[in-house]
Amino acid sequence: MKNIMNWMGGDIAIDLGTANTLIYIKGQGVVLNEPSIVAKSRATGKVIAVGNEAKRMLGKVHHDIETIRPLRDGVIANFEMADGMLQGFLNKLPLSRLARPRMVICIPSGITEVEKRAVKESAERRNAREVFLIEEPVAAAIGIGLDISLPVGNMIVDIGGGTTEIAVIALNGIVTKESLRVAGDEMDEAIIQYFRREHNLLIGESTAEKIKITVGTAISEEEYNIAVKGRNMVAGIPKTIEVSSSQIRKALSDTIDTIVDSVKICLERTPPELSSDLLDQGIILTGGGAMLPGLESRLRREVDLPVNVAEEPLLSIVYGTGKVLDEIDKYQDILY
Repeated sequence: MKNIMNWMGGDIAIDLGTANTLIYIKGQGVVLNEPSIVAKSRATGKVIAVGNEAKRMLGKVHHDIETIRPLRDGVIANFEMADGMLQGFLNKLPLSRLARPRMVICIPSGITEVEKRAVKESAERRNAREVFLIEEPVAAAIGIGLDISLPVGNMIVDIGGGTTEIAVIALNGIVTKESLRVAGDEMDEAIIQYFRREHNLLIGESTAEKIKITVGTAISEEEYNIAVKGRNMVAGIPKTIEVSSSQIRKALSDTIDTIVDSVKICLERTPPELSSDLLDQGIILTGGGAMLPGLESRLRREVDLPVNVAEEPLLSIVYGTGKVLDEIDKYQDILY
């Protein structure tokens, strides 16, 4: 009974990501990790499903139902659906209607003031007592255990679904940063376009993501093949072709080059004293994109600095947001 009561009134930390939304409840840990997808009725405009239920409908719905990703490229593309998605996720939690939880929500560093206000207002509609916002790179740094209050430079490269957030952090603040709308979604789109261009084969987002996870690499490694099913754009009928990991690496090359070049730009803008710290501290990769095989080695070769992937790259941000929630007085200076 005590455990249920904790859930009913617990404070909440939310990683509102382009690809996935994760929710942490104080005293309980991560209780929700679902795709940031909404299914709505075209007739009524009402939300039918969110998260896992909506993803299962992706690409398979009839004309009366529409599946939407409210966040695109790290920004809110559809305010109404973003609100509906957040409310849907919160409704999945066993929270009392009378509870007034404190919420800390993680946002991309490039988000606009209008978008910040929209996120806050959405949380407030769920009867939140207080709503705080924190930037993704800062949350990621805290989540992997870095003490960001020290006068020591730490570089975080968070490759999410919609954005890659690159930041050098010291003394509880971001010293230099790059926020680019090139990340996991762009990798998937590059694979889709590759099959259209080279094989006249039309594939969907879910198939592209599966290909990326299965055989995608950033540098030349052991070669693998994968059978890909799609629709032939000339004949209009289903077709299966086999492709190699080297072909997918070629498809991903421009996206990876953009991320590597942005890391170099951020390094060029870093003050010399903090640059010297990075020789010891290195670069930490987080986010789903950090799991692309060979990316760590490619970046290490390009910048000649130590590069490591966080222990749990998919959870770094929500862990950091949760730590901030647990010690909110300590982190007041970094919250909005």
